[in-house]
Amino acid sequence: MRIIARMNVGGPARQVSGLMRGLDQNRFEQRLYTGQVGDDETDHLALSAPDIEARFVPGLGRSVRPLADAEAFAVLLREMRAFRPHIVHTHTAKAGALGRLAAVATRVPAIVHTFHGHLLQGSFSAGRTRVIAAVERLLARSADRLLSVGAQVRDDLVAAGIGRADQYTVMPPGTFVGTPPGREEARRALGLPARGPVVSFVGRLTAVKRPDRLVEVARIVLDKRPDARFVVCGEGDLLDVVREAEAELGGALTLVGFRPDVETVYAASDVTLLTSDTEGMPLSLIEAGMVGVPAVATRVGSVSEVVVDGRTGLLADTAAPELAGHVLQFLDDPALCDAMGAAAKEWTTTRFGVARLVADTETVYTEIARARGWRSA
Repeated sequence: MRIIARMNVGGPARQVSGLMRGLDQNRFEQRLYTGQVGDDETDHLALSAPDIEARFVPGLGRSVRPLADAEAFAVLLREMRAFRPHIVHTHTAKAGALGRLAAVATRVPAIVHTFHGHLLQGSFSAGRTRVIAAVERLLARSADRLLSVGAQVRDDLVAAGIGRADQYTVMPPGTFVGTPPGREEARRALGLPARGPVVSFVGRLTAVKRPDRLVEVARIVLDKRPDARFVVCGEGDLLDVVREAEAELGGALTLVGFRPDVETVYAASDVTLLTSDTEGMPLSLIEAGMVGVPAVATRVGSVSEVVVDGRTGLLADTAAPELAGHVLQFLDDPALCDAMGAAAKEWTTTRFGVARLVADTETVYTEIARARGWRSA
């Protein structure tokens, strides 16, 4: 039984889709339970995964609302008693809390939870972060296995007292991109000039992603390289920050909104940029690498496990001038772009494919089955 708060477009939904499609159906019967996608979000299932059957749980959305959460908890209890799963695997914080509590209450034999991002830095206020950490410490005691998208995320969680080191398995994301178009075709599709350097940004336009820092980097780069163009692909509650910059910078910055064909954005780019204050293991950088685009990114969370500094991209602290300096280094050296882009493609394709994610997850489930005596080999 797989539970996720909502299947909005983003990394967790992509991971869940890969598992729902990829796990051996002869060995694993899966059911997916999910809540409502927000009005300001795009539904991944409707857009990219209509083949995946999901069971809707009222109240199991993004926001914490006591009455709705109680309703979701009651639904999960009822479904667990009817389905009687061997394993409950939860994804994301709210679904992780309600799902694991329901699994304990119904005596589900085994519980697995995935930490898709970094709970402890940047996403919540200091007070709320303390409450979440305290709840996660309690919930971790019930888990047979805790999965983290990166080693740094695991280490930070263990240091905060959330689970024991021996409970964790590092489970990097697994994803894929469509076949990218040629550069000229990609730029034409996005309304970008056929010539000149292009810097891309792909991601949610929310506080932790720091679109304001992205704009500051763009201003610094454009001061040195007025021929450069920035293309921003994404939506979110800070969309107006980028809209204002688009108006200010004119044709130097293009906002294309959300696009399912991110490979087109990367195919048009010379370098991709990530300006976040915190990250788990960003799929945007993995996808860029798979298209052969090097990255400039902040050195936060498990970003360094995606971008090998000096080999597949360049990492920086969170200061905009350092990020801009790295971008300019790439724009001034096309050979460096090509070399690191090729290395990024080889690295990401090998390490972050869907087949690897599915195989690693099957290994975790099989180890649990053997330990519980459900499977002898």
